[in-house]
Amino acid sequence: MNYRPLLAAGLLLVLVPIIALTNTQNSDQSKIERYIKESESAWAEAGSKGDTATIERILSDDFVGVAPDGSFYDKAKEIANTREEQGNVLFNHTNEIKVRFFGIDTAVAQGSETWENRTGDPKRGTYVWTDTWILRNGKWQIVAAEDLTVPPTSN
Repeated sequence: MNYRPLLAAGLLLVLVPIIALTNTQNSDQSKIERYIKESESAWAEAGSKGDTATIERILSDDFVGVAPDGSFYDKAKEIANTREEQGNVLFNHTNEIKVRFFGIDTAVAQGSETWENRTGDPKRGTYVWTDTWILRNGKWQIVAAEDLTVPPTSN
């Protein structure tokens, strides 16, 4: 008896679901990556709009960030800062964002943003940052962030 047709059919029965699952995971990961990038951009723009709802949505309750001056801040402090910055921040937008996944429930986003304030010193600048995203209770949120100031270039 020739077992090759049976072996081929059995192999197809095993491989087709695996390929379908892989394609579904890649599609889901693309959607999550897009969500993370859009959320990062919204957070950058939140100060100019006083958009505390974005901060509420994307920062976890146990969030801890490290500011460019080395100080730590939590979700409540970021919400307060966002309220205070409204009107002083002319713009703050992301320049680039890269997202890497670690398993199915962890992602690291790294990027840069450029900003300008009405008052203060300096009035404009660039940050580079790293944010750690975790999937909890069906929601992707940032649990940790670190921002660094890019030194101005002299022309």
